[in-house]
Amino acid sequence: MLLAEINDLAAILAYWSVPAGSTFPLANLRKYSIPAEVLFCPEPIARSDWALYRDTGVAHLVAISGMHVTMLAWAAQALAFALWRRSGRACLCLPAPTAARWIGVATAFAYALFAGWGVPAQRTVWMLAGVALLRSAGLRWPWPLQLLGAAALVTAIDPWAVAQAGFWLSFAAVGLLMAGGQSAPQGWRAHLLAGFRAQWVATLGLAPLSLLFFQQISVVGLLANLVAIPVVSLVITPLALAGAVLPGLWHWAAWCVEGLRWYLRLLQGLPGAVWWLPVAPVWAQALGLLAGALLVMPLPWRLRLLGPLMALALLWPAPMRLAAGRFEILAPDVGQGTAVLVRTEHHALLFDAGPQWGPGSDAGQRVLLPLLRAMGQRRLDLMMLSHRDADHVGGAEALMSGLEVAALSSSLASDHPLLTGRSAARCEAGQRWTWDGVRFEVLQPAAADYRESAKSNALSCVLRISDAEGRSALLTGDIEAAQERSLMASTSLLRSDLLLVPHHGSKTSSTPEFLAAVAPSMALVQAGYRNRFGHPAIEVLARYQAQGIKVWTSPDCGAWSWRSAELSARCQRATDQRYWHSRPLQGEALGPELPDAAGAGG
Repeated sequence: MLLAEINDLAAILAYWSVPAGSTFPLANLRKYSIPAEVLFCPEPIARSDWALYRDTGVAHLVAISGMHVTMLAWAAQALAFALWRRSGRACLCLPAPTAARWIGVATAFAYALFAGWGVPAQRTVWMLAGVALLRSAGLRWPWPLQLLGAAALVTAIDPWAVAQAGFWLSFAAVGLLMAGGQSAPQGWRAHLLAGFRAQWVATLGLAPLSLLFFQQISVVGLLANLVAIPVVSLVITPLALAGAVLPGLWHWAAWCVEGLRWYLRLLQGLPGAVWWLPVAPVWAQALGLLAGALLVMPLPWRLRLLGPLMALALLWPAPMRLAAGRFEILAPDVGQGTAVLVRTEHHALLFDAGPQWGPGSDAGQRVLLPLLRAMGQRRLDLMMLSHRDADHVGGAEALMSGLEVAALSSSLASDHPLLTGRSAARCEAGQRWTWDGVRFEVLQPAAADYRESAKSNALSCVLRISDAEGRSALLTGDIEAAQERSLMASTSLLRSDLLLVPHHGSKTSSTPEFLAAVAPSMALVQAGYRNRFGHPAIEVLARYQAQGIKVWTSPDCGAWSWRSAELSARCQRATDQRYWHSRPLQGEALGPELPDAAGAGG
């Protein structure tokens, strides 16, 4: 849950009445050899640590966010007010509260620029400026108008802000806190109870929004933040700031961070620490949002008790189930790489895991994990990695770390890093099994191929899937012409309704003889938009068109899906069209006479 956004807006709306401490742009202190643990920016934090922070709901505390900007603005305002009021001439020119207010805004603006001008920082600066403008004009708007005015200003400056989850989470959080607001607490016990209540209201009230946007709830988020927020705000941040004068204190801050991580790992290891749910239908989402508001608003308990009942549809959605003997193919757009999900009534197989785009960024973490969780897929019965190329195995590590993978099959060498500490089978021609009436068969590579010093493409696993009615799909990896000839010589079970185009449509594959042997009615090319390899090649697409095979490409289609019980496939961009999406000139299929759409991926 993005409690950072709660703190951002709550702090902003209280900006002119509560002074606070400041922070320091720690992301710019690498040159001083600060321990990585106290550099609150994404780069030095390992992916496993980010997963820890997300699962425990404290990721907002390790990023330069609106809360940091507001804290610095508070400090600048308090200092400016103390100095300005000492000068009678300055006060005659401009009252000290007004001057301090705008100096705080200017400081926030400068800090946000220095910190990289990220979206949370931008939103905070514009909101600070909006509230300062209202106060300077002498306007005393009620809180709904203040919230609406701030939202209107942010939207006018950055219209795309409304497309971000943080926008809705932040405004909803502050609205809930204000709507359920109480009188100012007196004494430390009252402040402690008020802080606990604010966290509880935010956790409970924003749970439906968190499910709507992320399909997850950090069940331990409340416990994590009750410790993490004061430790980071009152211990780690002051130590990090003081380290600018006494560098040895940075090591104390690093030790505190390590202690906090130990506590968070303890919470993360609890059963049910994170609750993942599939995407609910729109009507259930609307009921869930209303339920969250009813639970935290100051309403009679009879009305509040309706909240849990209304949230049931959101909390227990029914994922789609296939009929026995049928299968579904889902090929998300992962760029220049391959990843195909095959589902039967009770089982799921992932054929390849997409590419790795850079350090800490891959298709597994960015595309496949969110997709599987949104679909309600809690485990993979088998992950088959066709061969060792990075565009096929780049997302495997993230998937195996974030999801239960019951079995792994591949053509990888035994010393490959992905197999370290894991049991894995070798995909080999002749392997067969049946799930829910659906037959799976590995056609390549043969056992002899592993004894030869073949290049990785030649060892690609080839998988054929057929349902109870004989509808079938052939997944080919990156096989080339030699492997296509070997397949035709070794088996007669090539004919399939769907063909995953070999090697992303490379010139080295999809020979006319192979296409004639498979005789698919449709084919899918998984390739990156305007990729540097020129996939799919124009001459390859011409071969498919010559044999009357309908071809889709992932850049044009987005996520592509087909159920063996249906005659036609589903193209995500065709069914969920947006005005910024290009439209294929020939409906669903692409042809070689369209060089821009076919060669560049549309």
